[in-house]
Amino acid sequence: MSTRDRTKGQPHSGTRRFISGVVEGFYGRPWTMGQRTELFKREQMWGLNTYLYAPKDDYKHRMYWRDLYSAQEAEQLIALISAAKQHNVEFIYAISPGLDITFSNPREVATLKRKLDQVREFGCRSFSLLFDDIETEMCPADKQVFSSFAHAQVAITNEVYQHLGKPEIFLFCPTDYCAAFCTPSVSQSTYLHTVGENLLLGVDVLWTGPKVVSHKISVESIEEVSSVLKRAPVIWDNIHANDYDPQRLFLGPFKDRPIELIPKLRGVLTNPNCEFYPNFVAIHTLATWCKATADAGSRDVEMGDEEDNSGYSPEKALTLALTDWLQEFLSTDQPGGPCRPPAHLKKELSDDEPMQTDIGESSYVPGSDENPLYTAEPLTLDDLKLLSDLFYLPYEHGPTARAMLQELDWLKNNSRSTTSETDKTAEWHSRAQQFDDMCEAVVQMFNRLSNAPNRSILYDLYNYICDIKSGVGLARAYVKTLGGQGRPSAQLMNDDPEPWGFRGGLSGEFQRMLPGHGNRDLFRHPPKTAVYCIRQYCPEDRKEVQRIFREMQRAREDNVTEPPLICDSLSAGEISPSIQCALVLEDDTGICGYALALIDAKPAAAKIQRVISEEFPSLVTIQVLPRVTDPSPAKRMIGWLLSAIRSSGSRGVFCELRHSDRRMLDFYSKLDSFKPIEMAGLPQDILAMGKNL
Repeated sequence: MSTRDRTKGQPHSGTRRFISGVVEGFYGRPWTMGQRTELFKREQMWGLNTYLYAPKDDYKHRMYWRDLYSAQEAEQLIALISAAKQHNVEFIYAISPGLDITFSNPREVATLKRKLDQVREFGCRSFSLLFDDIETEMCPADKQVFSSFAHAQVAITNEVYQHLGKPEIFLFCPTDYCAAFCTPSVSQSTYLHTVGENLLLGVDVLWTGPKVVSHKISVESIEEVSSVLKRAPVIWDNIHANDYDPQRLFLGPFKDRPIELIPKLRGVLTNPNCEFYPNFVAIHTLATWCKATADAGSRDVEMGDEEDNSGYSPEKALTLALTDWLQEFLSTDQPGGPCRPPAHLKKELSDDEPMQTDIGESSYVPGSDENPLYTAEPLTLDDLKLLSDLFYLPYEHGPTARAMLQELDWLKNNSRSTTSETDKTAEWHSRAQQFDDMCEAVVQMFNRLSNAPNRSILYDLYNYICDIKSGVGLARAYVKTLGGQGRPSAQLMNDDPEPWGFRGGLSGEFQRMLPGHGNRDLFRHPPKTAVYCIRQYCPEDRKEVQRIFREMQRAREDNVTEPPLICDSLSAGEISPSIQCALVLEDDTGICGYALALIDAKPAAAKIQRVISEEFPSLVTIQVLPRVTDPSPAKRMIGWLLSAIRSSGSRGVFCELRHSDRRMLDFYSKLDSFKPIEMAGLPQDILAMGKNL
């Protein structure tokens, strides 16, 4: 086996081949044996070389990993492994014992070896151990033997790897398989450092990128994790995975992964949609990406094509994939094709190709005043481009989908208020017609897809295209209503609508009740709902709290002559808050507020010659940045602090405010429970407000 430069995480030229292909690693119904064999054919045709068998719902892969395969199951796996070899695809068998294995029990290790030995007898030569999506707490027996969860996983992986004769391909999936899971960061992750330092160098590590579903994967992020792991990772890419949302499908291209990654990786495996046939685009465009070269990039740029990295154009790759996919749509290679294939296909179909019904040429000829015979229009490349745009990628819609959302938003916000004809109303009607044309294109695409000869692809797509057709229909009817074309649609205005008039079932009901609903919509106008996180203060937050305190001080014009407040020392970090009495508020940008308290404020008050009453011994202070326009998070923080102070046995709490701080005066006044109180030694321009607990 060739050696690699482990310190930089890059393979030397001329070493082990780049792993590229598909991982069947999603939750849900696994693919059939026939579909997997079809996948091998596609991989060979497109230049991919690997298939990782890891379906989460194969009981003997995960939940019942100890059980050996039956004779019938063994026969199927043998045939599958053989089919992969026939198409030059490396079959990697993955097993996921992490749900309940006791790492320190020799019998458990022996059981795992026995299971993999059985699969090796089937002809498999490459393996993978997966420890993803499991609890990280070790059982008492393991804690007596291993110093950490990572040490336990590495020990059993090394032992199994050596038992199997050190296969050329042996993959390890860590529990912390993306940057978001690493504490406190990738470079400082004790777990990853343990893996990098102790895992045998012949074992490769799977990695999903910055997140479980990574929007972008940068060269810098891969260099960082490679340095920690002491090897180049194999990317398990979830960009096309849809097992987390049954209402979404992803038909966009493989993108936002620069091809400069290729020499820095051991390989890339896509974990695509649960539905087999719609994965044509995901796998086809990955193959194009794997074959891209930096030299090709300069030629593409000269042609003016949009590039997200040199040498690979996602939109060109998408067009190539859709062009090839169209041919599959138009082939009737299985039962269930339409009764009347398009005329241009009749010459291409042989007499013995299976059809749902073979009616031949109809002898019926309608009269001149009768309805003409229905003729299905053939599916076009433009239809598939539209389909891809409507079901693009997790973090973005395709161009047509974005245009439809923008037009609908404009039409809503600029609907006519009068019936008089003006330039504005003329523009509105023109754009309403354009939107209607786009909606009609979706309807026609649906009709042509529904009549496509290849029914297997259609069946995988049908629920999705039916849903988008219904949604577009509702939007179309709404725009017509805004334009005064007939009476309001019954679907939109009826108190008792049909079920397709309200979306999402119980899950949708829950989502609409949550404060953050809509904050991750891909269409960002109107502005998204802000989402805040309240958490316990930790020492690392001190600088951010001080920054907010100073920023709010500078915002007041009279801060030069301001007398000190007790809470100033608390906010500045000169006094530590009481235990369980400190919170910080975060938004997407970072820490944007804080709430701190002293259960016994007497010592702090004495330092500035302030005397506090026995009735209000505890102090609370809160501050949020002006960008926090919603008062709810601040009220929530105050509520939590008051509860903690009350639990300590305190009788009351107070706060100090400057008369010039109108913002915080208004906040406390609206809380109702805080009232002005007398306090000895209080400067003239400072107000104290208290609350009995």
